Amino acid sequence: MAEPTTGTGEMQRTLTLTGITVNAMALIAPGAFLWTTFAIQASQVSGKTSTAPDMWTGLVFALILALLTAYSYSELARIYPDAGTGSSYYFAEAAFLNKEKPEHQKMARVAKLSVGWISHLYYWLYPAIMVGFMGILFGYIYQTAFHHTLTYIPQAGAAVVLAIICGYIAFRGVSGSTLTSIVINVIQITCLTLVSLLFIIYRIGHGSEAYSLANAGGVVIPHSLIHVLYQSTIAILLLVGFESVTALGAEAKRPEKDIKSGILLSLIIQGGICYLFEYFAANFVNGATTATFTIPGASGAAAQHLTGYAASGSDPAPIGTMITNIGNQTLGHTGDTVSLIVAATVLIALLGTTLACLNTGVRVTYAMAKDKEMPGILGLLHGKFATPHGGILVLTILSAAIGVYCATPYNVDNITQITLASNTGTFLVYGMSCIIALVAFASRHDKHMVKHLLIPGLGALMNLAELCGVVYLAITGGGSGSKDAYKALAIVGVWIVAGIVWVAVNPNKGHARTVVEDRKPTASPVAAV
Repeated sequence: MAEPTTGTGEMQRTLTLTGITVNAMALIAPGAFLWTTFAIQASQVSGKTSTAPDMWTGLVFALILALLTAYSYSELARIYPDAGTGSSYYFAEAAFLNKEKPEHQKMARVAKLSVGWISHLYYWLYPAIMVGFMGILFGYIYQTAFHHTLTYIPQAGAAVVLAIICGYIAFRGVSGSTLTSIVINVIQITCLTLVSLLFIIYRIGHGSEAYSLANAGGVVIPHSLIHVLYQSTIAILLLVGFESVTALGAEAKRPEKDIKSGILLSLIIQGGICYLFEYFAANFVNGATTATFTIPGASGAAAQHLTGYAASGSDPAPIGTMITNIGNQTLGHTGDTVSLIVAATVLIALLGTTLACLNTGVRVTYAMAKDKEMPGILGLLHGKFATPHGGILVLTILSAAIGVYCATPYNVDNITQITLASNTGTFLVYGMSCIIALVAFASRHDKHMVKHLLIPGLGALMNLAELCGVVYLAITGGGSGSKDAYKALAIVGVWIVAGIVWVAVNPNKGHARTVVEDRKPTASPVAAV
């Protein structure tokens, strides 16, 4: 897997199935999001009722949605293997250009612009969330190791530094990132599996203690269907990334085969095995003695001592706290040491995830810039490393800035707002991509009722349900959860308006080359199918 060092100005095909799968797995990050998003999920309320008891079932709902969407993406990648960096942006255009009727072909530019622009809500906010998580995690490590009071400065500073490190590695090329991702995945899967086993063994051996959920059935059986939907609007963050490897088509050796396999394999391994097991264990052991947190009193007021889900929702590192409490009781008072080791592996995993985000997210941007649908700086390709360095630079700066906003101690609201905005963008892109799959296969001779109608149709409906869930939470949720959802929707609205304005003022409007027209002189993938 040598780095692409030719000076041809074209990306080089260096990625095998392993490289593609591992890059997708790094985005889904086995276990890292258990540490980072458990607080957001535990803090979510509907009115005055916590939705946390439906955390595991919300993850199952999100996993089903992701699998349906993943299959739609994989089928699109199969029939359009030369999509290159365009991914869903290219799929949207090709699906309409491949139609016989002129009125359908005219919709190609609208379709590709809609999908491409909205995808940036996900691709450009997601790495920023990872940077925020890294800053918060660094703050936890700093506080635990040196017993200093948690402050904003070390967290914000760490977020900026780590964003720059990831941006530099991404600038150097995707091949080196692949090797890094392999190591990170092995470490994370091993570490979090051991932690999950520790949680389960502790609960079984200390059954007399008070826990948030009465038994294992309380973890896996839904308590409220609307709460399942609410939880899934956050849980999707754990699973997104599988589709991003379609943007690596220009660097895959066998895109027509390996892109599809990599998408499905990464999601099944990370989401279907790792996260379901880890989230079961964490919810199973959450309780009065394992999950504790004290909120310092302000202006002489008494401190507030919390336990269970209430503690986990206020604690910036609830998994670390549970590891510490359990480790102190069962591992010879080594709780802090064990939690620091786990936190270090999570930090490494988040570095890999952020790196994978920067690698894949800017490639759709790069395709749009080459198509003259985004500013030209985003379409620059480095002569030596063959990386879209213009986009990587801009995205690194943006990620650092938003990451600083997210890395606020004792305040889960900032990162929740950005997470919900990113996830809303995800639901929009995923839903539109499922619809694109319906369009693409509608007139093909090899269309299948289940594969190309039922699966993408259900995927589109489930993504629509998630969008409705975010809106419904904003209207009826109450409290900080409702405010966060409103702010997230405001971010989405502003980005959509900005897209409309950009299309209107773009000096290249009406003259933009289509991705399909910009293929090599050989038979285009659209014509070939």
